[in-house]
Amino acid sequence: MHGQSAAPARAAQRAPTVSCVIPAFNENENLRLLLPGLEAILRSQSSAWEIIVVDDGSTDGTADLMAAWVRAGGFRYLQLSRNFGKEAALSAGLNAAEGDVAICLDADLQHPPALIPQMLERWRAGADMVCAVRASRDDESRIKRVGASLLYRILGSGNRIRIIADAGDFRLMDRTVVAALLRLPERTRFMKGLYAWVGFTTESIEYVPPERLHGPSRFSFLRLVTFAVDGITAFSTLPLRVLSLCGLVVALLAFMYGTYLIIEYLFVGNPVSGWTTIVTAMLFLSGVHLLGLGVIGAYISRIFDEVKQRPLYLLRNDIGSGLDTTAQDSDAEC
Repeated sequence: MHGQSAAPARAAQRAPTVSCVIPAFNENENLRLLLPGLEAILRSQSSAWEIIVVDDGSTDGTADLMAAWVRAGGFRYLQLSRNFGKEAALSAGLNAAEGDVAICLDADLQHPPALIPQMLERWRAGADMVCAVRASRDDESRIKRVGASLLYRILGSGNRIRIIADAGDFRLMDRTVVAALLRLPERTRFMKGLYAWVGFTTESIEYVPPERLHGPSRFSFLRLVTFAVDGITAFSTLPLRVLSLCGLVVALLAFMYGTYLIIEYLFVGNPVSGWTTIVTAMLFLSGVHLLGLGVIGAYISRIFDEVKQRPLYLLRNDIGSGLDTTAQDSDAEC
């Protein structure tokens, strides 16, 4: 309903103010290629725009590069005090964004800015959020494809929200969506889940990500596993339900086996062969207990992070005027 009622007003608003949020960690070479092309597209689509680069603790020449770009106007550079992670960097950028719409994209050139005009058209038609969805994962390893499929199955099990599979952070969001995201108090943020949780009218556009031109991917296998654990513990209780089911099954099997041994001893007279049975059972139950403690510990660690109430990120520098500059330039041209 919100999207339908907003459609006529957005159709009349041909040039919304646009904020582009780009989290970056050691992406100096890729930013040199991304920023000029992104600026050209925004100039053709909006009368007032800003590009917000959030430096998530880079150690390359990102700071020097952005010091030159912010002097040109329309650019804002947020430098975090250390590496807080991509989710925190995105939150910092969205908190600084002032446009009618906010567009998040990565700095590695795998999120093509050429899709921005299509996203804006969908927004004018009434969509509150437009996300880019990978057309396929054929370029990834089989392990990563299977892992991603399993993750989305777990997140979708018994959950009232639907997380769009293969949709990343490359998306356009209306101002109301950004405001809703900023109201969420989580410290450990799984943005894919939060995008889905806030709801609103969402549409998707398929795309094929181009190859990364400079530098290796920042997401190692261990980081991907950590990312998956964060998502599961934030948006699914399936592991806890599985543990409860395992406990019930083990208890029933133990009761049935114990009953069998008692009946055999009373009616057949066979002595209970204790040592092998007991050791096997103890080793099995010890493994189940340790696995259960690990799963419960993952959930408790999330509680521990939340109750400390530490800031999601800390800023070292905030340079540039962003949207104010391009808005003033537009007024001067008029």
